Amino acid sequence: MIIYDSNDWADREVDVSETERSDGPLDRAFAIIGHIAEQTKAASVAEIAKALSLPLPTAHRLIGNLEERGLVQKALGTKRYVVGNHLVTLSAKVIGASFRTARRHAVLRAVAGEIGEQCEIGVVRDNVVAYVDSVRVSQPQGLQFNPGEAAPLHCTSTGKIYMSRLPQKARDRLVHALTLTRYTDTTIGDPETLIGVLDETRRRGLAKTNEEFVKGVVGCAVPILSPDGELIACLGVSVPVARVSYAELDGFIAPLQRAAALLSETILQLDSDFDGMPLEDGR
Repeated sequence: MIIYDSNDWADREVDVSETERSDGPLDRAFAIIGHIAEQTKAASVAEIAKALSLPLPTAHRLIGNLEERGLVQKALGTKRYVVGNHLVTLSAKVIGASFRTARRHAVLRAVAGEIGEQCEIGVVRDNVVAYVDSVRVSQPQGLQFNPGEAAPLHCTSTGKIYMSRLPQKARDRLVHALTLTRYTDTTIGDPETLIGVLDETRRRGLAKTNEEFVKGVVGCAVPILSPDGELIACLGVSVPVARVSYAELDGFIAPLQRAAALLSETILQLDSDFDGMPLEDGR
C-alpha cells in the first residue's frame, strides 16, 4: 500500500507494510474489544496484554481510551474489564440495522405469512429485550412487539433464550439480580424455578411463554445464530391465546427455525449477495 506523507504529499511516498497495516492502534483496540467480549469472566490489563502480545504500557493506554468511550468498563468493585455499556448498546443497534435490510425483512415477512401471525426479531440490550424488526400480517388482537419497544428478560421467550445460553454461573447471578416482576398469575417470580426453565430452554434450543408478560398472550422464539454458533438475536411470535393455545405454539417452531436458519446463513452477506436467490414465498 502506498500513502502520501501529509507534509509533502506531492513528492514523497511512504510504503506501509502489511504488518504495520494490521497492527496499528485501531487494530489493537479492536483486538482488545474482541478479546474481552470472548471472555466468560472479567480480564485484567496484564491478562489482555499477554493474550494479545501487547506491551503492558500500550495495553494500559488503549484500554484507558476504550474505557473513556464506554466501550469497555471495569467490573464492579474490581480493576478487571468487561464490555462497556456503550458497546452493548452500539452492538444492538448494529444487529438491528443488519436485520432491517430489504432481503432479511423479506425473510421475516415470509415466515409471518406462512404462520399467519406477527413475527418479531429481538436482541438483548441492558438486560431487557429490544425488538429491532417485526412484520404484522393481521389486525392486532394481542401483544404487539414493534421495533424500538422493550420487554423484560424473565417473561419473554427471547429473554429466556438469551439467559439460557449464558455460562451457568453468569446465568445464575443474572437471574438472582433481576427484579422478577409478576405481570400475570403465570409470571415466573421465583429464581430457582426460572433457572429450571432456563435449563430446559437450553436443552430444547427454543423457548415458550404462557401468558407470562400479558394475560391472554402466549409466545415462542428460536435463536438466530452467527456462523460460529454465537447468539445474535431471536425470532419469535406472540399471539392471543384465544386464537392459538400454548400447546399449539409447537406448530410454529419448525417454520421459525427454518427462517432463523436462513437468517443465520445470510447475516454476514450484503443485499447484493442475495441477487438471484429466491425465498420460499417466491420474493
